[in-house]
Amino acid sequence: MPRYVDGFVIPVPKRNLKSYTRMAREAGKIWKKCGALEYCECVGDDLNPDMGPFKIATFPGKIKPKRGETIVFSFIVFQSRAHRDRVNAKVMKDPIMNDPKQKDRPMPFDVRRMLYGGFRVIVDL
Repeated sequence: MPRYVDGFVIPVPKRNLKSYTRMAREAGKIWKKCGALEYCECVGDDLNPDMGPFKIATFPGKIKPKRGETIVFSFIVFQSRAHRDRVNAKVMKDPIMNDPKQKDRPMPFDVRRMLYGGFRVIVDL
């Protein structure tokens, strides 16, 4: 079955990881309620792997985390890009997302440094 994935790479201050996790858990519930197939948040563990003779780009090398930051990799799985668009439209209309109390809630990371993209799955074993 063809699927579509939204992917995110986010530098998060380690001191904010608990609040980020709470926020992500709340967001995941909304995305799943609105139809996402999977919602996954992963915190960096082995971000500078030894690849032997192979020189590779790493997440830290590209995102340049500041002192005291870690990297979170997140992804949301959908049936297709059209399904993603429908789910995201529902998410944006969700009452929790539009609660005025949420508007002034500080984000536990710098949104301007988040990397995001939509991906068409080409191998799914």
